[in-house]
Amino acid sequence: MLKYAGLIKIIFMIEVEKKFILNEHNKEQLTKNARFLNERVFADTYYDTENFSLTLNDKWLRSRDGRFELKLPLHNGVDRLADQYDELEDEQKIRETLDLPSSGNFADDLAKAGYVSFCTCKTTRRKYKKELFIIDLDLVDFQDFTYNIGEIELMVNDISEMESAIAKIMTFAKEQNLTIASVRGKIIEYLKRVKLNHYQALVRAGVVKDF
Repeated sequence: MLKYAGLIKIIFMIEVEKKFILNEHNKEQLTKNARFLNERVFADTYYDTENFSLTLNDKWLRSRDGRFELKLPLHNGVDRLADQYDELEDEQKIRETLDLPSSGNFADDLAKAGYVSFCTCKTTRRKYKKELFIIDLDLVDFQDFTYNIGEIELMVNDISEMESAIAKIMTFAKEQNLTIASVRGKIIEYLKRVKLNHYQALVRAGVVKDF
């Protein structure tokens, strides 16, 4: 947040990210000469209606350690090289986007509007900074199985910068000798393994590419 002449200017950042499946050698290469930032453990619960009205539009509503967040897509199509989402963390803005009344407890209002949880998981995340990039190494526990996934992120100030950010991420990944391939995010992996009906609905809607 910056102040100019008594006015407050709020800067919203856009996260551009690319996921990777990493072996131990990849992890060593990525974290070599990187600055370790922190390790976090957090729990996520994801919500949707019974007819998948959010996720069929590539919108992802979650509660992370009790705080609600809504991810809205800025990318187009399933053949994208990286993911780009706008993340809403302000409860009032989430209410407005979901057309929820401002009448009471947010979780209660969600339930009244027909939103139910469809996935809960616990993630242990090790975060690093290397050059311009943030690197997340995640171990995700779904109780039925665990999933290891890595992510390279770059923050930009405007949609016009996203293509350049994608190119920078891909160049960096190649320099780190990472395999460039399609990777399922943690929730998509869960749906494919555990809730195939939901997964197949997302494939038919063009939100997810099956592989």
